[in-house]
Amino acid sequence: MDVYFYHLEHQTLERVLPSLLEKTLARGWRAVVQAGSEERLDALDLALWTYDDESFLAHGTARIGHANLQPVYLTLGHENPNGAGVRFFVDGAEADKFEGAERFVYVFDGHDPEALTSARGQWTAAKAAGCAVAYWQQSSSGRWEQKA
Repeated sequence: MDVYFYHLEHQTLERVLPSLLEKTLARGWRAVVQAGSEERLDALDLALWTYDDESFLAHGTARIGHANLQPVYLTLGHENPNGAGVRFFVDGAEADKFEGAERFVYVFDGHDPEALTSARGQWTAAKAAGCAVAYWQQSSSGRWEQKA
């Protein structure tokens, strides 16, 4: 199991998540995005439809239905109805155990002390569970640099 941590410092989640999801889908994987609040879930739902004037990311939620057909599924819970290989955790959402996907990805705001504390706790838990962990930090140009 691979667990990746993406430390946001120069861009918002709504700006970064679509590109991470596009890379996931390009590899032939499906994704689940687990948010920490209903408000964030609604914001991500809108962002995935509108992040690019010429494109969108097809996705669904429990309200929309047909979860098993969605390439990207947004949720507040731990379910995986679309058989996703990658599970994203945002806005304070955390894994209860490291199983049920090939890769876990934490995307957290580097300016939020609670998000930093949560990410550190999840890093420690992932290492204790025997997962391979990697830490990526945003440079000032917006590019990702692997730091650990």
